[in-house]
Amino acid sequence: MNPFKLIRTVLMVYCFLFATGNYTAMANEPSAAEYGVVINLSGKQRMLSQKMSKEVLLIHLNHEKQRQLTSLKATAALFDKTLTGLRDGDESLGLPPTSSRRILRQIDQKIHPVWNPFYSHIKGILDTKNVSPDQLEAIVRLNPVLLSEMNKCVKLYEKEAAKTGLKSDPALAVTINLSGKQRMLSQKMSKEFLLIASRYQVEENRLNLQETYGLFERTLKGLLDGDPTLDLTGTKDPAIQTQLKKIQTLWEAFKPLVEPAAQTKQDITADQIARVAELNLPLLTEMNTAVKMYERLASN
Repeated sequence: MNPFKLIRTVLMVYCFLFATGNYTAMANEPSAAEYGVVINLSGKQRMLSQKMSKEVLLIHLNHEKQRQLTSLKATAALFDKTLTGLRDGDESLGLPPTSSRRILRQIDQKIHPVWNPFYSHIKGILDTKNVSPDQLEAIVRLNPVLLSEMNKCVKLYEKEAAKTGLKSDPALAVTINLSGKQRMLSQKMSKEFLLIASRYQVEENRLNLQETYGLFERTLKGLLDGDPTLDLTGTKDPAIQTQLKKIQTLWEAFKPLVEPAAQTKQDITADQIARVAELNLPLLTEMNTAVKMYERLASN
């Protein structure tokens, strides 16, 4: 067959399938339930970026080194798997492939150029079971950029959801985003606390820590009672209210650890490092449970 006729035939078949609705891969937008998962997991990437950095610092401080190495390996692998899933889809994670050109551009041109060297340093730490000064410097330098670019990606997903899958309740997309951001803030303030403990850019990290725990506290209150500035409407769901109050109790135990580190110039002790390493994880776990509850609302 003439090659030009073959190309024309293929194009005619393609157009017929698309027009009749049989070419579903391109014709279908993600559902509301799928958008709930996408916003949750893209938001979770922000948390993972900070959790990895926290784990690197705990290894650097020689706190439960083997446990932190094991955790770091799992955290980095999950970030990498989820990033691929956000782009190309991942049935095991419940992620549909991304069709938005803006989101694909953000992943390919902004996130991957930061993630690739970041992951390379993580692998180096896992291989040697130690953190060199150069590796620490690179992780501290790259993790805010990775966080920022991942946050831009979440915002793009949130806009897509508000236009399509969650059009009937755009406020829910914002709530899933900000409740998911709380997971990140739990790890970011732990990272900043550990940077202070490491005597790394102490004054800058004291200011960062004050801002981070202040935003966590404000957002937690807004999730419960509403906050117009944050575009949070609050919740009347009894189960979610109970969960958020459980998180409040955990926060009341965690805040007295991070607040003095941000506001005083006293050295941080090994016992304080151990307490932050212990208590940040229940705060993260219970916040993640709350995000899952919001995600289920999106599927109803």
